[in-house]
Amino acid sequence: MGYVAATTGFFAFGAYIGRNLLPGVAFLAYLASFAALIAMQFTVRKSTQTTVALLLLFGLLIGVATAPTLVYYASTDPQALWQAGAATALFVAGFGAAGYATRRDLSALARICFWALLALIVFGIVLIFVNIPGGALIYSILGLVIFAGFIMFDFQRLRRSRDIEVAPLLAASIFLDILNVFLFFLRIFRGSR
Repeated sequence: MGYVAATTGFFAFGAYIGRNLLPGVAFLAYLASFAALIAMQFTVRKSTQTTVALLLLFGLLIGVATAPTLVYYASTDPQALWQAGAATALFVAGFGAAGYATRRDLSALARICFWALLALIVFGIVLIFVNIPGGALIYSILGLVIFAGFIMFDFQRLRRSRDIEVAPLLAASIFLDILNVFLFFLRIFRGSR
């Protein structure tokens, strides 16, 4: 969990330095962050230090990428940020504890969540072109359900993992779970006003 905390710190720093950047730069940072995430897959067995450096770079870049969104919410509805943060903490604590404590293998749940996530992405693309009443709320709630499964699975992996080399990859996965849950809650709390 130390890697998750460090990544969160770099995320916060990235959001701070990216708060005044143009949206085009944020998009480039978004692409670069996923390049760092993919590069981690190749360095995990070769160099733990390089993998950790890529993890921190990923946190920094995804912070820069989400900075315009966070600045927008901070300027238009700062209460939504606080509510989303608190709801995310409770959500992750609850589902993380459930995943950590359960003895049943959650690998099948992870596969279901993966396919559900792909379906959610398709639904999100449809929402761009088709106006569905309450579509954004449905999208966010479905996203929370899917990431509840991912959080449970990742926390179970955290309990079972004995290989220190894969710890940065697991930290990246948990960090992405938390970030996505936060963004879904942000949409829900902003949409309720």
